[in-house]
Amino acid sequence: MPNYIRLIFAAIVLGAAVALMVFGFWGWGILSVFLSILIAVTFFYNEYMLIAQYYLRKDNMDKAAIWLNRIKNAETQLFSGQQGYYNLLIGLIESRKAPLQSEKYFKKALSLGMTMDHNIALAKLSLAGIAMAKRNKREATLYLQEAKKADKNKLLADQIKMMKEQMGQMDRTVQQRNYRQF
Repeated sequence: MPNYIRLIFAAIVLGAAVALMVFGFWGWGILSVFLSILIAVTFFYNEYMLIAQYYLRKDNMDKAAIWLNRIKNAETQLFSGQQGYYNLLIGLIESRKAPLQSEKYFKKALSLGMTMDHNIALAKLSLAGIAMAKRNKREATLYLQEAKKADKNKLLADQIKMMKEQMGQMDRTVQQRNYRQF
């Protein structure tokens, strides 16, 4: 159901709640008010994305993918603030299957924008890992620096540190290869 229809439906249910209270059915009126609030909240938080995030936290990627695939048209079902998170979740699921294919989802998530800094840091850290897999050290370093700036609460500090160590090991392996050639 498109988002704006949800708002219209919530307004209709709220109007019915007011009518019920006017006619003296306070119990049903209060219940209807809570129902209209629940419907209005789904405008801001898509239920499919909430369920997919739950399964991602439980590390069940298959079920998370099933719930995200129920969103047929992200542009109409999600408002613009959620579209970045949708692409981030798709990118996280896709990175388990084909890491290099998930790059487009992370870049799209960053271009659409996300409000939470740790999610931006997660997307940039993932892009740094993809750049390292492509042996593009300059781009990986740039993404790591941006991820470190975005990670204000230090939620990803260990992963950033580990990624920097892996980049250092990548330099050592390149130097060892060069010495062996001579």
